Amino acid sequence: MNCIQRYERVYKTYPESNEAAWALYQAGRLYTGLYRYSRRSGYLDDAIDLYKKLLAAHPTHRLADDAQYKIGEIYERYKEEPAQAYVEFLKVDVRFPSGDMAPLAKKRLDTLAEALNMKDRERRSARKDTPSDERVKVKDIRYWSTQNYTRVVVDLDGPVKYAHHLLKADPDHHKPGRLYVDLKHARVPRDIDTVVPIKGDLLQRARAGQYEKDTVRVVLDIKTLGSYDIFHLYDPFRIVVDVRRFEKAQPRLRPELATKKRDVRKGIRRVKKPDPTVSLARQLGLSVQRIVIDPGHGGKDPGCHIGRSQSGVQEKDITLRVAKLLAEKLKKQLGCEVFLTRDQDTFLSLEQRTALANIKKADLFISLHVNAHKSQHIRGVETYFLNMATDQRAVMVAARENATSEKNISDLQTILNDLMLNTKIHESARLAEKVQQETVGSVRKKFKGVKSLGVKQAPFYVLIGAQMPAILVEVGFLTNRTESRRLKNNVYQDRLAQGICDGVKTYIESIDQVYKGG
Repeated sequence: MNCIQRYERVYKTYPESNEAAWALYQAGRLYTGLYRYSRRSGYLDDAIDLYKKLLAAHPTHRLADDAQYKIGEIYERYKEEPAQAYVEFLKVDVRFPSGDMAPLAKKRLDTLAEALNMKDRERRSARKDTPSDERVKVKDIRYWSTQNYTRVVVDLDGPVKYAHHLLKADPDHHKPGRLYVDLKHARVPRDIDTVVPIKGDLLQRARAGQYEKDTVRVVLDIKTLGSYDIFHLYDPFRIVVDVRRFEKAQPRLRPELATKKRDVRKGIRRVKKPDPTVSLARQLGLSVQRIVIDPGHGGKDPGCHIGRSQSGVQEKDITLRVAKLLAEKLKKQLGCEVFLTRDQDTFLSLEQRTALANIKKADLFISLHVNAHKSQHIRGVETYFLNMATDQRAVMVAARENATSEKNISDLQTILNDLMLNTKIHESARLAEKVQQETVGSVRKKFKGVKSLGVKQAPFYVLIGAQMPAILVEVGFLTNRTESRRLKNNVYQDRLAQGICDGVKTYIESIDQVYKGG
């Protein structure tokens, strides 16, 4: 303790010095050592607190990634909280991808992911499914399509087990390639269209038929197919098929920062002001030019709301206002092309929102929402990216935004392992970090007591299948009296939009430094 106190004098007396970072780190290690002798859990909390102070005060110091790794180690080895440990080790990989602790963190992530999946499988096997004699009805077949991407959704009135197969074209019998999905314990009613023509260059049509008494076969006739994903969503149960074309690899242009020095020809004066005809997006980085913003909820779906006591404020109205402000800022300040999934009070399904982002070939996808909690004291801003949920509140938030149960969220996480291979998880995590940091900082310039709840991960339906870095921002809690009042304030909404815009700009600026060479 005497040594810890001496370290404390160093980092408090010289907080910005290189020695302050070392003092914080060594004091944290000493607290961890004290725990090993005394088993007093408070020492672990003291160690974590010191490591977090190091990260906050010295984010670029050589010990920053070591401190973040130590936090994960404490949660895994001593606190025995594998889910939280996974989150902390993931922060090492996201924030310090080039640091010497990144390889060690990735190994811990692999081990923890396997352990978490094992627990999930054990929970699922413990549940007993109650069989039903009544077959599940196919309600509808919907689709959205372009030349390079098609999403087909099969709506059912209940959950089913299903299997899918890919058949090659048979020119001898004039049969195209086919992707078919067999739905077990299902039936096709007479009142739906069983053949749906699809306008696009990937699929010709979708058709459903009663293949066997107990099995419905949904067939997608193929024109051109590169890759595909199949997954299911709940409440109502539907099966989603994403089909993509393999595009020829385009030579990647390295991002060119606005501050980059250029050679000046003799006899020609250097231009003092940047050329107004060159957009900031082009100056900052050619990899982000088109952004899709998704104002959450809409139409018959109001989202969370508060009633009589506070003028019936609804989530769908707030998200639309902030989205429109954000769109204007992204256009004017970054020169990006921006699309909104909705620009008025209309209802869109969650799978339709993602499909629109893919159809527009967006470089970024940002979904805006407002939070709610049973406790009126909970407040703050938080940003999510797609992955397995690693804490109970993230599960609750995802369940609310997905309009489904926490049980179904647990089931959904089992399919993410396959889908994550096609999801830009690291880019999404990095974008989430930048947007969270800038949004909180922007709002704090005008309003006091703004709380950051950090970056988290959860399986949000609206992010599944997005082919670009995608995040979901919860801009505050309508159930908190202070934040519900602020969320109606025009200045507060403008600061939120400016913060998200600044986060996107910071993310773009970081691309060349973090992802050199692709």
